[in-house]
Amino acid sequence: MGKIDDLRIMGARVIDVRFPTSRARIGSDAVNKDPDYSAAYCILDTDSGIEGHGLTFTLGRGNELCVAALKYLAQQAVGRSLSSITGDLCAFSRLLTDDSQFRWLGPEKGAIHMAAGGLINAVWDLYAKAERKPLWRLLAEMQPEQIVSAIDFRYIDDALTRNEALEILTRSQSTMLRRLVQLEGEGFPAYTTSAGWFGFSDEQVRRLCREALADGWMHFKLKVGGEPADDLRRALLMREEIGWKNKLMVDANQKWGVEEAIARTRMLAPAQPYWMEEPTSPDDILGHARIRREVKPVRLATGEHCHNRVMFKQFFQAGAMDVCQLDATRVAGVNENLAILLMAAKFGVPVCPHAGGVGLCEYVQHLSFFDYLRVSCSMEDRVIEFVDHLHEHFLDPVRIVRGRYRLPARPGYSIEMKPESLAAYNFDGGSAWKELP
Repeated sequence: MGKIDDLRIMGARVIDVRFPTSRARIGSDAVNKDPDYSAAYCILDTDSGIEGHGLTFTLGRGNELCVAALKYLAQQAVGRSLSSITGDLCAFSRLLTDDSQFRWLGPEKGAIHMAAGGLINAVWDLYAKAERKPLWRLLAEMQPEQIVSAIDFRYIDDALTRNEALEILTRSQSTMLRRLVQLEGEGFPAYTTSAGWFGFSDEQVRRLCREALADGWMHFKLKVGGEPADDLRRALLMREEIGWKNKLMVDANQKWGVEEAIARTRMLAPAQPYWMEEPTSPDDILGHARIRREVKPVRLATGEHCHNRVMFKQFFQAGAMDVCQLDATRVAGVNENLAILLMAAKFGVPVCPHAGGVGLCEYVQHLSFFDYLRVSCSMEDRVIEFVDHLHEHFLDPVRIVRGRYRLPARPGYSIEMKPESLAAYNFDGGSAWKELP
């Protein structure tokens, strides 16, 4: 901790960053047909010159709500030394989520909770930079007690106790080096969503599948939720391009009710989907449990819209998911995702993070690397989502080689955007928005 003892946060800047991705139908699905990938972006300034960067992801309209919440919450960090925060990260998280007057807007859900995640992630970015380590390494090299001290076990200790978390983290320490060598040599498997957006034509899907295959991809995702016959036709079209040995996932983005989700998943069986993702309301835990029972052997994947660790707990307890798709910004940042990773490990559910959005690939790679090194200790049935858009705006963009994420070496959480990109895509007068008709 010596490197950060004297570092003090002097100010916070929050920027409304938006990219006009809807122009090319990038990110389109059956529910979100015209997304503009956006972020409430936070910069923590310090007296040492090191900056902590964090963001929370949205789809455009309403991003200003997260910006306003982040501006409010960021004042809790200003004036404090970094060591006073990192010395009790759980207490800092509770400071943001337990404001006796502000928490009624949640609690621990929605724009307020996402803003808390953006700030907490900025603190972790600053922490990793101060320690001169990428976040995955900072976490992986922590003692079990340090990691557990960052987790708020309130509301989840009936599913995961502090001692159980310590046992998982202690058990992995002695064998971590072997896994690190493998990770450095092979990388971590990924899947691409970039070939299967809802608004893409058949010709685009075919071309992008062929290009991805040539680049070494083996896992592909297709957006569904249109007309039944059209969904099956497009799934078989993608299957025709990628072959039957590669994996095909389908994603309905919450389009259907429970009954329809069961029928539509069964209808897609000829395409042999590896999983069905978000078939119904993300809040319907019992509905997911029923769908899961009735569509086997197709696996059920969900989690990107689960708003906190309590909801994940109930999904695990109810046997309502086969694949846990945590999100780096939907919950309250690294702290809460540590709890989710540990609960998933206890319940034997593989974690395949959601990463369809600006900065999410940069974020979640660190969480998956940590999961492999210190929590699940497995790559079986685990892949990280990859979307090939907007990485050029980051100082430390993801590196993909033959369909696998490679370890970042730069200190921090890989989320710092280039100053020129922040200026150009600032929704409040940025040049990129001024030039658009």
